[in-house]
Amino acid sequence: MDDARIVDLYLTRDEAAIAATADKYGAHLRALALTITADAPAAEECENDTYLAAWRSIPPHEPRDYFWAFLARLTRHAALDSVRARRTAKRAGEIVELGDELAACLPAPESIEQTLDNAALADAISAFLRGLSPAERTLFVRRYWNLEPIAALAKRYGMRESRVKSTLHRLRGRLRTHLEKEGFTI
Repeated sequence: MDDARIVDLYLTRDEAAIAATADKYGAHLRALALTITADAPAAEECENDTYLAAWRSIPPHEPRDYFWAFLARLTRHAALDSVRARRTAKRAGEIVELGDELAACLPAPESIEQTLDNAALADAISAFLRGLSPAERTLFVRRYWNLEPIAALAKRYGMRESRVKSTLHRLRGRLRTHLEKEGFTI
């Protein structure tokens, strides 16, 4: 079933929408959550949380043209919430590490104007990603959106971990330069 039809089912509050979503995207959503949580039961819970969040979010949202991205975002947030809940006492070691990696590239919101400029920042990052080769873009997104570990990326792409780290380091530098050219202060 195509995405527009599934969204129509949500809009008409037909419970078949959840089954159709699970049939089409369930394995992908679970895999995304598992990458972030590293825990199969938590990943399944995140998948189910995604279906509930989609049910509650459609309407008012009508993500016909970006349904997969909509679901992936819901899953990612559910998985990050799960990790935070499990690691509250430890302060989420790996997530903090990933945040630190990108902190030198992204501007911190210092004012209301800068906070309101998030859409422009998102557009600038999207433009940067479109300018990367498909291999670089995939590596960057898998690391910083899917939160895949360096070792997993190295294995997936047949690279040494040191090469993955250096490639990501160079990409972060390019992102920083791109954002500075776009007028964002780091």
